[in-house]
Amino acid sequence: MANARIGAALLGGLALLGIGPGTPAEELLDGADARTLAATCTGCHGSDGASAGPAVPSIGGMDPPYFIDVMEGFRSGAVYGTIMGRIAKGYSDVEIERMAGYFHDLPFVPAAQGFDPALAKTGQQLHANYCERCHNEGGTALEIGPYYILAGQWATYLRDTLEDFRDGRRLLDKKMERKLDRLLEREGEAGLEALLAYYASQQ
Repeated sequence: MANARIGAALLGGLALLGIGPGTPAEELLDGADARTLAATCTGCHGSDGASAGPAVPSIGGMDPPYFIDVMEGFRSGAVYGTIMGRIAKGYSDVEIERMAGYFHDLPFVPAAQGFDPALAKTGQQLHANYCERCHNEGGTALEIGPYYILAGQWATYLRDTLEDFRDGRRLLDKKMERKLDRLLEREGEAGLEALLAYYASQQ
């Protein structure tokens, strides 16, 4: 009877930590499981990675290598962030990999946001001309990465991130830099707004 009570108490304690009967042994030996780790992200990124605020990206369905690269960049300071640098420092490599797998297995939920249909139509053509070779299928999630989901992402977040790239706070790869420069040279700021309207329209 005493052993049964001890066993029940142990199972209850593990459940409070988010550790259930199916939790792999390596997770028991190396801290919290993926769901417990991911729970710390919901305050900003929403329940199950679906952000409810326009300044914060939805991260459900994100490609694991991209997630890991960005988190490691935040942690090292190589990627600019307002608070993510401090947050990322609290996670080990194993924990970041665990969260990457967890969010990848969740569906990406497009943001319900307003957009100008005429502008979105223009943006669709601009995407085909400047972005489609890297961000395939209109910027949706792909089975093969690395990729960043553009279709259905918050336009405010995408606009802020583009400003970080343009102001040098975040680094662009050479191919994207050339494409962005060409778009701005030919289409100006209106071209960027049309692109954002197109991504916002994919709900």
